[in-house]
Amino acid sequence: MESNNTKQKVFSGIQPTGTFTLGNYIGAVRNWPLLQDEYDCIYSVVDQHALTVRQDPATLRKRTYEAAAMLLASGIDPDKSLVFIQSHNPVHSQLSWILACNTQFGELSRMTQFKDKSAKHPDNVNGGLFTYPVLMAADILAYNAHQVPVGVDQKQHVELARNIAQRFNANYGETFVMPEALIPKVGAKIMSLQEPTKKMSKSDENPNAFILLLDDEAAIMRKFKRAVTDSDGVVKYDVENKPGVSNLMGIYNVFTGKSFEEIEKEFDGAGYGVLKEAVGSCVYQTLKPVQDRYNAILSDKAYLEKVLKEGSEKAIAYSQRLLNKVYRKVGFVQFK
Repeated sequence: MESNNTKQKVFSGIQPTGTFTLGNYIGAVRNWPLLQDEYDCIYSVVDQHALTVRQDPATLRKRTYEAAAMLLASGIDPDKSLVFIQSHNPVHSQLSWILACNTQFGELSRMTQFKDKSAKHPDNVNGGLFTYPVLMAADILAYNAHQVPVGVDQKQHVELARNIAQRFNANYGETFVMPEALIPKVGAKIMSLQEPTKKMSKSDENPNAFILLLDDEAAIMRKFKRAVTDSDGVVKYDVENKPGVSNLMGIYNVFTGKSFEEIEKEFDGAGYGVLKEAVGSCVYQTLKPVQDRYNAILSDKAYLEKVLKEGSEKAIAYSQRLLNKVYRKVGFVQFK
């Protein structure tokens, strides 16, 4: 990526914690390539964040390659965007310490995901789990990103990054751009197919609750056919009273571009079975080319490593300039 000073910068990252779900794809990855012409985009596989939960080293390495391959397969062009692995750029963790010293304990203790993950992993409530939102702020602020594409559940992290940047700027002078959350207008939060009042997650104990991007046609169709709806048989968009049907309609809306009114007319009197089959079919037709590209990229390890190495070199070169500025502002000794 050649930096263009007239363009705003975008940063977003995704953890290498297994195959992406349909929710990851719709809420994040699918939208990232669409930003490449309008913004200078920086995308990272954030492997350091994954360590807040105990990881098997060999599995983490494998999944990091897979996550990078999926980003490229989804349409991210390394000639237009930076694609790199977070741990390959030491600036993130170096900046994180300084930002941590400008973050209040109370701010971190209020973070929703800390509470959720602490409850899920009570045997491993580690310091990284508590402070990782500061590392996330460093990810964003290291590139002076203007926009951060996130799902609605991640908005709190961008707000924390803004608070930290604002505090640092007030104490040391204008340094950081104030980032803003860039939330997709549609599909920002895809819900579980089995419990449509909660977010789709691959950690769900019920495998029918989520679609994985590498699921084959049979698995996709089966999971949609088993999706929970309701008993009245009317295809109508009403999130509060018909969450299951509304979730299916939301997915169909994303992949077809049809409005909810058009979808209601299309399936008027048709019943849920027809809707589920149509949704499953359009999801598979969209994912199949992505799956093919993913398999081709993952099998060419030399190409994948070349992209990641070049991406990290450019990321370091850009973010190091900002880190030097931060070091100077806080009073660290620097030699010419």
